[in-house]
Amino acid sequence: MTTNRSSTKKGLFSATVCTNKQIGERFYILGLEFNGSGAKAFADFQPGQFLQLDLTKAPLPQKIPDELIDAAQRNILLRRPFSSCNVTIEGKKNIIEILYCVVGPASVRMTALARGNTVSVIGPLGNGFGVPDGKKLALLVSGGMGAGPLEHLAKVLTNDFTKIEVIAFAGAKSAKELPFEKRLDEVSQSLGFSIREFAEYGIKSRVATDDGSAGFKGPVTECLLQWLSKSRRSPEEIIIYSCGPEAMLAKIAEIAKDKKIDCQVSMERRMACGFGVCQSCAVECKVPGSNETGYKLCCEDGPVFNSSEIVFSR
Repeated sequence: MTTNRSSTKKGLFSATVCTNKQIGERFYILGLEFNGSGAKAFADFQPGQFLQLDLTKAPLPQKIPDELIDAAQRNILLRRPFSSCNVTIEGKKNIIEILYCVVGPASVRMTALARGNTVSVIGPLGNGFGVPDGKKLALLVSGGMGAGPLEHLAKVLTNDFTKIEVIAFAGAKSAKELPFEKRLDEVSQSLGFSIREFAEYGIKSRVATDDGSAGFKGPVTECLLQWLSKSRRSPEEIIIYSCGPEAMLAKIAEIAKDKKIDCQVSMERRMACGFGVCQSCAVECKVPGSNETGYKLCCEDGPVFNSSEIVFSR
C-alpha cells in the first residue's frame, strides 16, 4: 500500500500568488508558487492533505456579494485550511492549486489576491488518500466543493497507478453549483467525458444534480448505486474515494459497507491550528475490537479516514 502521508515535515513557508482564476459565479482556483525550502516541503504533497493559509492581511475586493457585505467586515483571526486540486513541479519550483468558493469573510478576501502577492502557509498537514494493493478500479465520488482533492487524486492515480481504471462521479444541488469550468461539448459527453477537469486525465465522469439541471437527476449517491448495480467488478478490486458534505459521506460509507467495498473519505471540521494543539477538530471513531468509540483529530489522524471507522451522526 502506498503511503498516504507526505514524508516531509510540516513548516512555515511563504508562497507567491501566480494565478487567481474565477471559474464560476462563486468558484475560483488560486495558484500558489513555492520556491526553495517550500518547494521541497510540498514536492511530496499528497492528495487529501491540506495546508493552512494566513489571510489576516488580505485586502477586501472592490466587489463583494451583497449577502456578504456585513460579514466581510469581520477581522480574520485564524488561518484557513485548504486541500489542493492540483500540484505541478516545474524545475525548482512547485505550484499548488486550490479550489475555493466565496462563502465568508476569508474567502471573499482571497478573491483580491493578485499575481505577485505573498501568502504565509503552514504545511504539509494531515494524512491523504492511500492506494491499497490489488485494486483495479477507483471510483471518485465528490459532492460540491469536495471535488478539489479528488481532482488531485485523479492526476496521481493516472500518472502513478496506470493499471487502475478511474471513474469520477460529481454531485451538486444544481448545475450552477458544480465547481468546474464549463462542461465539454456534446460529443465528449456522449463518450462519457462530462467534466473537463477529469477528462484531461482520460477519466470518464458522471454528473448528478438534485434538481436535474445537469446529468443524473438525484443525489450523486443514487447515481453511484445505479452504476454499481450494473457493474460486474469484484468488490475486492474496487475502492471508493469520497469527499463532500458529511451526510453524503455517511451514505457513501453505508453503500461501501453493504457492497463490501473498501472506502476512504475525507472529513471536514473547523480547524483552528491544523496540527493537533487546539483539539477542536475531533472525529468520533469506532474502537477496534469493542463496541466503544473514541475520538481522533481530523487534522492529525485525518482528514482522510477509512469510512468503516467513522461514527457518522444521524
